[in-house]
Amino acid sequence: MTEPSRTVEVERKFDVDDATPLPRWDAIPGVDTVTDGESRDLDAQYFDTADGALSRSGVALRRRTGGPDAGWHVKGPREGDGRLELGWPLGDGEGIPDAVAATVARWATDPLTPLARIRNDRTAYLLTGPDGVIAEFVDDRVRATDLRQGVERAWREWEMELGPAAPADADGREAFFSAVEAAVRTAGGRDASSGSKLARALGF
Repeated sequence: MTEPSRTVEVERKFDVDDATPLPRWDAIPGVDTVTDGESRDLDAQYFDTADGALSRSGVALRRRTGGPDAGWHVKGPREGDGRLELGWPLGDGEGIPDAVAATVARWATDPLTPLARIRNDRTAYLLTGPDGVIAEFVDDRVRATDLRQGVERAWREWEMELGPAAPADADGREAFFSAVEAAVRTAGGRDASSGSKLARALGF
């Protein structure tokens, strides 16, 4: 299997109601264009050991279909303002590929079994400036199942993730996210009640 892709996620999440209108991005520093929304039908299955070794280490392992980054993903523990994500292609079967299993072995060596399924009707928008994509904003309508407890949950949330043309300095990023948060609150959004979709799917 090829070497994994490597990205560092720097994002903010927000909770919204079903009828909350999308924010306006007029006052976001550096943004001059927002693309039309792109619909994505995402379906992810998350895995962990019986005693939750990955979750306790702040690590998530998933297999996701749909969208431009379909594949196997390992999200590492949060470091500062970001989180490293490794990605591999889906491959031919649904079993965990050897390269993926070897990567998570530093946190968990016991058998990995399905933990949760998260289906997501996503609409994605790119916020661009003179140098390219500053950030991606997504409007997610999520349906999640805790596979071990048999509990289903549904909610809507927004995410704003920095792109390759985002400010590289801490002050620039802080100014960007401050403007984003102001726009979100004006639209009726609020701080996320959970740190991740997986945590929320499991009731945390």
